[in-house]
Amino acid sequence: MLSAVIITKNEENTITQCMNSLAFCDEILVIDDFSVDRTTAIASKLGANVIKKKMEDFSQQRNYAFEKTLGDWIFFVDADEVVSTELAKEITEIITKNKVFDGFSLKRDDIFLGKTLRFGETAHINFCRLVKKGKGVWQGLVHERLEVRGKTGVLKNRLLHYSHANLTEFLEKINSYSTYRAMELKAKGEKTSFFDILWHFNAKFILNYFIRFGFLDGFLGLVMALMMSFHSFLVRSKLYLLTRNK
Repeated sequence: MLSAVIITKNEENTITQCMNSLAFCDEILVIDDFSVDRTTAIASKLGANVIKKKMEDFSQQRNYAFEKTLGDWIFFVDADEVVSTELAKEITEIITKNKVFDGFSLKRDDIFLGKTLRFGETAHINFCRLVKKGKGVWQGLVHERLEVRGKTGVLKNRLLHYSHANLTEFLEKINSYSTYRAMELKAKGEKTSFFDILWHFNAKFILNYFIRFGFLDGFLGLVMALMMSFHSFLVRSKLYLLTRNK
């Protein structure tokens, strides 16, 4: 049995497309952080089991889902992601035939403002999203990671990620995520400085735009590289303020 888990917060514009692509799953569980839009109504209508739970951090929310799912395998999907027909078929086959792996990672195609990005930071990210129940735990306040207790394989097909409908939404997420990340770094005892803040901003841009060939994605590749650098700038700036102000 395969369970899909979606963590939501005001996702009425994307939840339908996401859930429709999960029709191959035996169960869809939505853990909702008290959305004030129509997210939960849409999810319930489409057949999801919806549980409302205040989010403390992303890992805690996802780990809570392990307790509530019924499946032998758990597949974690974000509300702005879509599972292609090819990926759905691959997952269905692999959890039936697999006798070796306890989890699987995959990559995803980022569709940013209508364009699929082939280069830069997002093209290089590898996520672990599919795991046997009892074999995984999520770690990290934000940009969380699924750690698998066992051997992991790699899926061939990619998730489709319809990220950020506009720049305003993108900036709001960067502001929110950078706060979580700064808090996480502070909890680990890390500190930063004025020069460290500038170095991370510039290094991130050079890495994503030039070394990872983000410039080949045209204007939107430039926008994405700058946004990722701005995220790094905010994380380090907020960490600086957190470590110097009680």
